[in-house]
Amino acid sequence: MNTLSLQHKFTDGEPDRPVLLLLHGTGGGPDDLLDLAAHLSPGSPVLAPAGPVSENGMARWFRRLREGVFDHDDVIARAGQLADFVQAARDHYGLHQRRLVAVGFSNGANIAAATALLRPDALREAAAFAAMLPVPEPPDHDLTGTRVLLSNGEQDPMAPLPSAEALADAFQRRNAEVATHRHPGGHQITADAIEMAKNWLTAPAEAT
Repeated sequence: MNTLSLQHKFTDGEPDRPVLLLLHGTGGGPDDLLDLAAHLSPGSPVLAPAGPVSENGMARWFRRLREGVFDHDDVIARAGQLADFVQAARDHYGLHQRRLVAVGFSNGANIAAATALLRPDALREAAAFAAMLPVPEPPDHDLTGTRVLLSNGEQDPMAPLPSAEALADAFQRRNAEVATHRHPGGHQITADAIEMAKNWLTAPAEAT
């Protein structure tokens, strides 16, 4: 398999800014979160792949059996694919010494969470908007050094709050640093969430 098998866009940026791995939602593409990235970390390099799975012509990161019911075997396989892509992209673009943070919405947030849980060798930081627990029983990796921000709507029918809370618990029980944000809305990214994520991004004193 081509080590850079995922179609993607890469835009270099300022050397002191984190590299943002942008992971779009269902039916989206590499350009979807560029405005969000510009708000979160102006001048950051951007690595924006396209989801490799097609559902009725809509790009996704993994298969689902029906709305809200994931194909867990495919989640695991696709998280591995994304992790391998990230590592290959680090080689290809000379990013090994750079801090890399995933920023995902909806299906993109779910694959970010899955990759952080399953492949901490490839992804240690993620800001996940409207994510839910992507696999029922993640492996017991020690995630010390992993940081995640989980923003969810209290009225989100697509990422129900109990599953979002289960995701936060899964990270916490594995020693990850977890920041949570709740808003009264649904399946969306709010202005408050963007502001919190921006502050969260600037929190570490150095790359992890």
